[in-house]
Amino acid sequence: MPVLVENDAAWAGALSAGLPAGTQVVTSIDQLDNWLANQDAEYAVVLGPNTDLADCTALAERVVRTYPTIGIVLLRHDLTSDVFQAAMRVGIPAVIAADDIAGMTAAVERSRQMWEAVRGPVPEGGRDGKVISVVSPKGGVGKTTIAVNLAVALSGSGAARVCVVDLDLAFGDVAITLQLIPEHTIIEAIEAEEHLDFSLLETLLTRHTNCFILAAPTHPEGKDRISPALIRRVLKILRQHFDFVVVDSSPAFDDQVFEALEETDECIIVATLDVPTVKNVKIALETLDSLNLVVGRRHLLLNRADDEVGLTAANVESLLKMPVSTALPSASAVANATNHGKPIVLSRPDHPVSKALVLLAQDLARTTMNGSATSRAATPIETDQKRRSFGRLRK
Repeated sequence: MPVLVENDAAWAGALSAGLPAGTQVVTSIDQLDNWLANQDAEYAVVLGPNTDLADCTALAERVVRTYPTIGIVLLRHDLTSDVFQAAMRVGIPAVIAADDIAGMTAAVERSRQMWEAVRGPVPEGGRDGKVISVVSPKGGVGKTTIAVNLAVALSGSGAARVCVVDLDLAFGDVAITLQLIPEHTIIEAIEAEEHLDFSLLETLLTRHTNCFILAAPTHPEGKDRISPALIRRVLKILRQHFDFVVVDSSPAFDDQVFEALEETDECIIVATLDVPTVKNVKIALETLDSLNLVVGRRHLLLNRADDEVGLTAANVESLLKMPVSTALPSASAVANATNHGKPIVLSRPDHPVSKALVLLAQDLARTTMNGSATSRAATPIETDQKRRSFGRLRK
């Protein structure tokens, strides 16, 4: 796939329209270096018109030396003789006017043809991404905030491609948490369920600086129109094109959530220090056990773990019979960051909550990359009655 380097969001959006589905967009040369170090199927680097020319030529020298099969396309606002001379010195084969989208598309296609002549066909999708579901059977525990911040942390400095799926199909808040107004939602995939592919699914995604969002329906009635089979198909497609797919699930453990859990590699279970939440989490764990879902791949996250409410982390571990893998302190800064639409891992990277979530993301990335505890269990024999009985748990 191509990689576009462009720090201006408007230009990035305009240029992406002329690039193939699955193109990665990064905002800096440093992010590009990190990205290329972790990928093996990139055939073109497109250097946007707002990227410093000196940085572009320095990058081109490294790419030509380290990744000789990757083509380089340089876009400039002004095609001066100095630009052409600088490009020639470092071996950039294509210098295109910034507004020549057709010329850029053609240059990228030539790079693909050259790559395939040397290395064979570009793999479709090219990834075996991991699905990480953030769940809780109780609303108000900070599940969406954790899912969004975890997704941003997983993306690193552009080294990983991440998509967040808002599976709270009745009252999803992922988009508003990031102050995004999605033009499309998952509801639009219904008509294409039988022949859904990434080229169509990609048009429904909303781009954030650090990740992509598949937004929940804008009205609660849309929930009942989305089948569990569609959820599973969406996740299967996304994992072929993203390194990590983070699912923000519904507090109601319904058929859609169960279907997502069957496709899940790692499950983050969120709890807080209050008896109703701990009780619901205990029931949830028992239900997951009975359905043989994400066994051995569950991680208990205790949010607002320092609240003095007469219940301790040790009490929770004892009641749930599983250790707390991550404990987040109470912090008004988290709500402040959410209200400003900027995840705390970005706005306050030195905050204890940010550090804990980054460590969790690193642990999850290591676990999935090492292949330990990532093979999904065989599809269990389940009964509709079991699913319906637990589906009654609501916010």
